[in-house]
Amino acid sequence: MTSTTDDGTCVTPPVIDGPVEVPDDETLAGLAKAIAHPARIAILRLLANRATCTTGNVVAELPIPLAQSTVSEHLRILREAGLVVGEIEGPRTRYCVNATGLEALHAGVATL
Repeated sequence: MTSTTDDGTCVTPPVIDGPVEVPDDETLAGLAKAIAHPARIAILRLLANRATCTTGNVVAELPIPLAQSTVSEHLRILREAGLVVGEIEGPRTRYCVNATGLEALHAGVATL
């Protein structure tokens, strides 16, 4: 889980210093499956360009129209894969990219 600063900016887990451990095949497959949908790639791109984003902001700013429930399901998949992290703040959840998760995906794909 992540925390937020007083200004609402997500504080993601620290990036591992040095090379990231290459994930095993099962983990890499899970990461790849998590990004195997155009909407999830769009969500990751959106979050990568912002410090923090609530589900409602993601729905409003995606280049493709999706229902909030659909976006929530995509965020759940990305969160379970370790590619995004979320912090519940009352009725809202703020999401951020998990840089460590993205680095693990990159390291795994680089070994192919």
